[in-house]
Formats: sequence, structure tokens, C-alpha cells
Amino acid sequence: MDSKVDDLLRRPLYVYDLPDQVLNTLSLKQDAVDTELQSIENESTKPASQIEDASTNPSVVGSQACSLCALSFTTVQDQRGHLKSDLHHYNLKQKLRGKSPVSEVEFEKLIADLDESLSGSDSPDSDEDDEDNNKESSLLTTLLKKQATLADRKNDGKTDDYQEDDDGYSRKRQRSSGAQPLLWFSSPVLPQNSYFGVYRSIFKLEESRDESNIVDIIKKKQLQPITVPKPGPDGNYAPAVYKGPHIFLCMIGGGHFAAMVVSLAPRQTKHGSTGPLNREATVLAHKTFHRYTTRRKQGGSQSANDNAKGNAHSAGSSIRRYNEQALTDEVRLLLQDWKGLLDTSELLFIRATGATNRRTLFGPYEDQVLRANDPRIRGFPFSTRRATQNELMRSFIELTRLKVREIDPNQEIKTQEETSTKTPTSKPAKPAAPKLSEEEETALLHTSQLQAFIRRSKLPALLSYLKSNDVPISFSFQPADSPQNYHAPTPLHLAANQNSAPLVVGLLVKGGADPTLKNKEGKTAFELAGDRSTRDAFRVARDELGEGKWDWEAARVPPALSKADADKRDERERKEAETKEAERRKAEELRLKNESPKIPDGKSRGKSLLDAGVKKTAQDKREEEARGLTPEQRMRLDRERRARAAEERFRRMRAGGGG
Repeated sequence: MDSKVDDLLRRPLYVYDLPDQVLNTLSLKQDAVDTELQSIENESTKPASQIEDASTNPSVVGSQACSLCALSFTTVQDQRGHLKSDLHHYNLKQKLRGKSPVSEVEFEKLIADLDESLSGSDSPDSDEDDEDNNKESSLLTTLLKKQATLADRKNDGKTDDYQEDDDGYSRKRQRSSGAQPLLWFSSPVLPQNSYFGVYRSIFKLEESRDESNIVDIIKKKQLQPITVPKPGPDGNYAPAVYKGPHIFLCMIGGGHFAAMVVSLAPRQTKHGSTGPLNREATVLAHKTFHRYTTRRKQGGSQSANDNAKGNAHSAGSSIRRYNEQALTDEVRLLLQDWKGLLDTSELLFIRATGATNRRTLFGPYEDQVLRANDPRIRGFPFSTRRATQNELMRSFIELTRLKVREIDPNQEIKTQEETSTKTPTSKPAKPAAPKLSEEEETALLHTSQLQAFIRRSKLPALLSYLKSNDVPISFSFQPADSPQNYHAPTPLHLAANQNSAPLVVGLLVKGGADPTLKNKEGKTAFELAGDRSTRDAFRVARDELGEGKWDWEAARVPPALSKADADKRDERERKEAETKEAERRKAEELRLKNESPKIPDGKSRGKSLLDAGVKKTAQDKREEEARGLTPEQRMRLDRERRARAAEERFRRMRAGGGG
């Protein structure tokens, strides 16, 4: 490939500022779209565990998609997450019923009556992810039950063709056309079997339908780079900057709100190049809000819980209701301030899931800015995370960059042939688990039992199990290559690693364990001991067993120590510690007595603390209340304190105290 062409493809290609080499050679590739539909259809019917990673499949590179739901994804992880979502599961149910799948916006409207929040999150890995999954699963179950009930009541099927929109009017629902979110183009500058992809959603409705002239439409959308001046003291740009083409992006969910207005004109850099990089995009306005509105560890908004179960009367619920109204007021005020920018925006990309969030944006309310029936409104045609400014910028870059996809025709033909040879009732064979021998199963059973006894410090039960089952004292745990068994392969190693001194003595003296055995790291059991009492247990065992029993030097065990000497040393150290603590307390009392001011009767304040007593501080009271409690009781006490403090703050806030 030509080096200039290679450099061209390495840099990000901005849809509104394409090089002439690309712009003048684009042509819509219909057969690429058909191949894409077929290949993604095959992938979308697989379970998530069977989808191959792009790094292991050379014929799949770049953007992934789900033809069933008409969505595209930037990574395989996002696609896998979609295959586990309620939208995908619902469309599978629709397909089994012989009905057309619904789009993401239509699915959100279907669950609007359930009044739940399905906001995204930044981290796919956490307890919050489990809560979201459970919440969405219950939503899908509720939705399907509701539709089944409606179908029983009205067998004529008319309820499938009509739905109530956000304004309360019943309109005929538009069926999803099933069009792919990406338009694919061929170009001579690309390697063989590679195509450029552009999101349909960046075009107006009439433009996206006119695919025959889509290349000319892209050419008309090219914009000249502009040199953006520095913003003024108030943070605003010159008026000329706001008059250029721009789009509005907004996300709201789970108490998080983020909005941004971005200019589409490419920004001229110092080196004369342009591109949609984060630092080069011209953000005309941006704002984020966050309010505590979701019920922690329970999911859903406070208003949804109130509608389902009635108003709760806790301090937390009152604060969440107040914050929900405050967030609504802040968002609507911001939209009113940005009305000029929103009215002149070419497109409005909005993600607002749940009836509460849609009411916040679309009302109805007085001086409403956004309308649910605005033809400029688009959803994000890919998975999004929590509403933040960084997520909006990532979404803008994803929307406005050309994608490159490679499709290997030979691989596609082979896949189609393999699919056609399978009968409709055939199911993919599951890989058979390796069959274990009787000896291996017995070893795994012994391992689980012995490790359980050791972790619970059950020495009599451990020795009895070893004797009754004729298991050697230096039994090697299985499987040997697991991380734990690699580090602690025998009962003695595990007991030392658990810092269990009684078990160490019992295994050595009563069980006859060999202390010279080493793990795969070359360490003996003594070298795994983490405290002095466990190390002393090895020395006491050496004293009781004698020097000739084992090669103690090879076991790395220090000189022998009698149990009496070990007990005397422990007792001596205990007394020394008690003496030091008593001296410290006496010195502290003397210091308080000398430093305290004199009281009227001539006695020192330090003495009065002991004789008459003084008012205790809040910290003293908290420490006295928590003294002698278990960790669980301390946590419960802390929660009660925080709840009382929240109730007091809310009471003062309602009374106008502000404190």
C-alpha cells in the first residue's frame, strides 16, 4: 500500500472534513450491507459465551452490530453486554412470536409505564452491575406479563399497533424498519474487502432514506476549518462561532445529567491539520448535574418506589424526593438558558430512560423547550455509560468518525455453508467436560474436607479424618496447579500460612507431618508462618520431637524452644505490656491534672474530673457507646447516627434554617 494512503488511514477521519482522496472515491456498497446483515444475523443468534473476540477472528475487525435490534457497538465487550440486555431478550421473544422487533426508543416507551430507571454506569464490574441486571430482569418479566394480560383481554391485537406517547395522545406506532445503524461505502484507498462506515443517525430522515444520493449528501456536509478565538471572561465565544452548524447531546439517568453543544466545523490546529480529537472539538456549551435520587442497594428512583408502594417516611426518601425536584428544576432552567442553541441545532442526541427522566426533559410544563415529537431527536446508536461530560465527548467522536470494517468473502461463504448444512432443530454441541478418574475425584474430595478443617482450626476432626480415611499426613492437595495449592500444597503448609499455632503443633507432634517438604516456590512450611506464635510452634515441636526426628536445619526451623520457656516469655511480655500501659495512663492523668485550669474552690480541674465529673464531649460519648460492641454492632450504630443526623438536617432545611 502507498505510504501516503497508509498515513491517511492511520489518522482519524472526520465525517464533516474528509480528505479529497476519500471524499471523491466513496461509493455506497450495497452487497457489503447484505453481507453485513447475514454475518451479524449469525452472530446475534449465538449466546454471549460463544461470540468470538475480534482478536481471534481475522475476518471480523472494527465495529460490531446486532441486526435483530439494529444497533452497532465499538467493542465486542459492548456487544456481549447488549446480548444480555432486556432489549435484546425482548426482541428475541418478539421474533419467536412472529412479531417485528422494536427499536431502543420504542422499548423505552414500552417500559415507561413501569416507571423504572435503567441508567448506565461507568464500571461494568461491581455490585452495582449485579443490581442493575436483577432490576432489568424484573422489568422484562413485568413487561411480558403485562403484555400477556393485555393480549388476553383484547384478542383482536389492536393493542400492538397503538401506544400512548409522552404527551398522552394515542398514536399509531411506527414499526422499526430494521435498517442497520451504519451505512457502508467502498473506496479504492481501502485494502481489499474493507469498507468505510458512517452512522445513519447523523443524517436527517429524508437524507438517510435517499441512499442513492447519499454520497452527494456527504459532500454537501463538508465544512471549512475555523480558527476559534479564545472564550471571553464570561466563558462564551464570539457570536459568529454560535451561528455555525452544531448538535446537541444530552444524557440523563440515575440522578446524573450531562448536556453539551458541540460545533460541527473542524477546528484548525497550529500545524494546519484538523480532526475530531477531544482537545480539538469546539464545545460551545456544556453542563453536568448530579443529585442523590436513586435508592442505594435497592435500585430505581424514589418516585418509582412511591408510585409502587406508597410514600416512604424515612429521612433518605425525603431527601431523594427533594433532590428529584431540584434536579428537574435545574435541568429545565438550563434548557431555557440554551434555548437559542437548541433551536438552531441540526440534531438532538438524547438518552433519557424511564418516565421520570423523560418528564424532566419533555414535560409537559410551561415554557417547554424540548418536544418529544421533534424530528431532530435521535438516540445514541451504540451502548453508553453514565452521563458525564467525558461520555458525551466519547459519543460525539464515535458518531462523527468514519469506521473501517474488513469482511473476508471466503470466510463469509464458508460460514453460510456451515449454517445451511445444519438442520433447524440442531443445537451446537457443548464441549464435554473432561471425565475424572475415581482416584482424581477422591483426591478432590479429600482436599476440600481437609482444607475446611484447617481453616476452622479443627485439629481433632482433622486427625480423625486422616486416620479413618487412611490419608497420609503429608497429603498433596489437588489440583496441584491451582494458585492456593501451588503456594500451600500440604496440610502443614496451609496451617502455617493460616497462622494457626495449635494446628502446627498437632500436625507435627501428633500427626507426624514432615516439616522439610517444600512447595513449588521452594519454601518450607516454617517459612510461610506469618507471626511469632506460629514460628514458636515449630520450635516447640522441635524440642518435643528431638533433634533426630527430622532434619530441622533443612526445614529452616530455628533452635528448639521448650513449651515452658515459651509460656514464660509470653507471660513476661504480657506483664511488661501491662506495666507500660499503667505507667502511660498514670502519666496522662498527671499531665491532665497539671495542665487543667484551677476551678473556683481552689482545686485543679484535673482533680475535679475524677471527683465531681465534667460534661463529656460528643467524641467521648460516641466512644463510650461503641465500647464493647462487635464490628457489626458498630456499623449498625453508625448507620443509626447518620440517619438521625440526616433527619435533623432535613428538619432544619424544611424549617428554613439552612443549617
